[in-house]
Amino acid sequence: MRQVGMVLGSREAGALDFWVAVEEGQYLRLDDLVYVEFRHPDPQKGDPNGNVRYYGMVDQVIKLYEGAQFDTDVFLARRDLLPVSLSYAAHVQVTRLMPEEYLPPDPGSRVYLAQEEALGMALYYDRMQDQRLPVGILKNGEVAYINFEFLNGFKGGHVNISGVSGVAAKTSYATFLLHSLFQSPANRQKANTKALIFNVKGEDLFYLDKDNNGLNDEAREAYRKLGLPASAFQSVAFLAPPRKTPGDILADVSRPDASAYYWDLVQFCREGLLPFLFTDRGAMSNLGFLIDQVSERLRRLVGDERDRDSQKGPHVVVDDWADELSAMEANVKFGELGKIRLTTFAQLVRYIEFKLLGPESAEEDEKPKGDPRWTARQARGTLEAFVRRLRASIGNVEHLIRGDKPGNPPNPLGSQAQVSVVDIHQLSAQGQMFVVGSILREVFGRKERGDYAGRVFVVLDELNKYAPRDGESPIKDILLDIAERGRSLGVILIGAQQTASEVESRVVGNAAIRVVGRLDAAEAERPEYRYLPASFRQRAVILPQGTMILHQPEVPVPLALTFPLPAWAMKKDEVREDVSAATISKLID
Repeated sequence: MRQVGMVLGSREAGALDFWVAVEEGQYLRLDDLVYVEFRHPDPQKGDPNGNVRYYGMVDQVIKLYEGAQFDTDVFLARRDLLPVSLSYAAHVQVTRLMPEEYLPPDPGSRVYLAQEEALGMALYYDRMQDQRLPVGILKNGEVAYINFEFLNGFKGGHVNISGVSGVAAKTSYATFLLHSLFQSPANRQKANTKALIFNVKGEDLFYLDKDNNGLNDEAREAYRKLGLPASAFQSVAFLAPPRKTPGDILADVSRPDASAYYWDLVQFCREGLLPFLFTDRGAMSNLGFLIDQVSERLRRLVGDERDRDSQKGPHVVVDDWADELSAMEANVKFGELGKIRLTTFAQLVRYIEFKLLGPESAEEDEKPKGDPRWTARQARGTLEAFVRRLRASIGNVEHLIRGDKPGNPPNPLGSQAQVSVVDIHQLSAQGQMFVVGSILREVFGRKERGDYAGRVFVVLDELNKYAPRDGESPIKDILLDIAERGRSLGVILIGAQQTASEVESRVVGNAAIRVVGRLDAAEAERPEYRYLPASFRQRAVILPQGTMILHQPEVPVPLALTFPLPAWAMKKDEVREDVSAATISKLID
């Protein structure tokens, strides 16, 4: 036991906080953990020894000269011309008391630094038992843990990470959490755990399976202390959108072993993916209804895949329309109806336009000439607004939705790999929305149907784009579903954003684990961070890269921690060997 001071008698000592006079030759810092023990007035209500023990965390430290009255007295004191004493005091926020007898500690009670077993008691590690998941290193050099049951969905789920881009290291910490849960003994279902990561910045996450050549001895020692291997991810699949070039479909990234993902026209219609092309569903009162109506008509057009007469794809066959281009390809006279193959997304859009607005020869002031089964009695203005938005999407997604080859959509739950990295960084904003929404709905749908029994962790950066505080969109609905029901189904969201104040409050509020890196000064004062004590909000503005503040339900105070340099490469120049050269060598062998 290392005594560091005594409970002050010149300041009030309460049941939830107290001040400590630090002894000469000792010191206390922010985030240090201490404990104090004193006699209970009724020994029968104390511990077996009749004592009460308080554990707490230092959240404020001060020094001042006692005996000085004026600001300039400090100069006299330094020249030994004024008799003063140096006061060194620390404020302690109580984290735990045993037994739960809310009594103020006696002034003069000895205060000790909490280490080893006492540290674990202060942070409730004893309650976590074999569910302790390492999440970083505390300022005192000890391992920081969270209760895995608050991450895996048993008692709680989801992680939310906030911080300034480029400084807060949100993506690095998210991958570190994945590394910990895949390697820690706390996760006893590793074989049934998968991760889906959306790569939104360059090709940074396309080297997770490569060791980091910049890993130093200090980082290796940190991994040893955490009980984690200092190695890259072992089972990773990389997926990227296809290039916008004719011919063979190749992934539009530098890794030649990456798979290209895309949907064929039949999959697009049958799976009802049309809504994910509309991010402003609430812009018009009837637009959402029309989107659902057209989605249902497209689904009926291709039929149920279990039906013998359903379309097999990848193209869509229609027998009630032919535009000039489609007629030329089908070798029929323009204006004649016949079975036409729609082989591009642009053709499908033109077909939908025909079904909604009728022939191009119709006058603007006439009533809609479209098929009433498709128009759902909507006004022409609503139909035209729908068509305009659909036309604008062609250039953004036509290489992702195609009818020339059978579809190859991402299937993270059916993949042999434990981690699936889906690249979306080169896509337009609309393309990113479509891909993220389509994949998340498929994952969530399969979990609802019971097609996959394990847990899946979804890492999604720029959460404010997909689940903004204002507005409505299909992808926002899915993220809300994941946030509110996902943990019971085993779908856990690890979301990140620069500003939590711009994200739908229910998505952030359902996160059991909240992590903060460097924050903007104005953002730190927003209500979304009120769960942090004032001292932590002030520190968040000056946090260095690699330092995070973590809050979890079981510990009443946030933890300031650091995490080691990623053992996996986060960019190409960190790769121990060139990815392309290594892959080509394997192919030659």
